[in-house]
Amino acid sequence: MRKKLAAAFLLMLVAAGVFIGLNADAICRKYIYPLKFQSYVEKYSAEYGVDKYLVYAVIKTESGFKTDAVSDVGARGLMQLMEDAFDWVQYRMGDESGITYDDMFNAEYNIKCGTYLLSLLYSEYQDEETALAAYFSGRGKVNSWLSDSEYSSDGKTLDKIPSASSNHYVHKVMTAYRSYTNLYEK
Repeated sequence: MRKKLAAAFLLMLVAAGVFIGLNADAICRKYIYPLKFQSYVEKYSAEYGVDKYLVYAVIKTESGFKTDAVSDVGARGLMQLMEDAFDWVQYRMGDESGITYDDMFNAEYNIKCGTYLLSLLYSEYQDEETALAAYFSGRGKVNSWLSDSEYSSDGKTLDKIPSASSNHYVHKVMTAYRSYTNLYEK
């Protein structure tokens, strides 16, 4: 009897493994790397010239797709914008729509502002990882790192990110970015 139960259990494990193996991409797409808020991400990534998969990777890393997310330091919404970053983005956009920082829990506004911020940082640094470091740590900090030959050999890109939390953030977003690209660009 024990042998039959063990054989049945083993057969179920093999079947489950085959099922998961055959559906791994679908499972990853649905649960691990979803395309939530797709209409907003598609719209603003196209409008501001940012790879949509990078936007998804930032949202996944920053908030896990939770519109009401608030960080320990007060960043808000899907793309976790700080108030000073929001003000700078709104100024650079020439936005006089009346959107305020309180609107950063609105998915569309948050994605619009966060994607625009990514586009500004990429335009400034011309390097995704350096732009992501600035998104996380701020332009002032990144500019100081770029002026230090210990962290940047060319003054334009970071060879080494001296902050462990910034380095971890950039690595996490870039890993998610590669995963999104691999899953959806097939």
